[in-house]
Amino acid sequence: MSAIYTATATSTGEGRRGGQVASNDGALDLTLAVPTEMGGAGGGTNPEQLFAAGWAACFHSAMKSVAAAQKITLQDSAVVADISLLPNGEGGFTLSAALHVEIGGLEQAAAEALVATAHQVCPYSNATRGNIDVSVETTVA
Repeated sequence: MSAIYTATATSTGEGRRGGQVASNDGALDLTLAVPTEMGGAGGGTNPEQLFAAGWAACFHSAMKSVAAAQKITLQDSAVVADISLLPNGEGGFTLSAALHVEIGGLEQAAAEALVATAHQVCPYSNATRGNIDVSVETTVA
């Protein structure tokens, strides 16, 4: 099966410790920094924030696509992704994720069914399934 799209980004310098990350088309060009919570100076983004932003946007798009296919009208919606960096007990690290989905205009059960389907469609959800701990919470506004 051939790819529909391939994103390319390059990290240079010191990686998360003050390096740069840029996409090949120039649309993304960021300085990285270790967050203050990890003893760094902050002042830049980090891989966990980039992953959270990508997953939130991708999941939101998947949910909107599923809603459109099912002819469901959403009044308002938002997806917040919390990505946590955790020691894995073997000297390395792993991630965990919590997705918080907010939907307006639906009953709770319908919103949960929509989110469950989006979780099956979203490429980030599929890539991480079985690899990291993921929780999904649906709130109806």
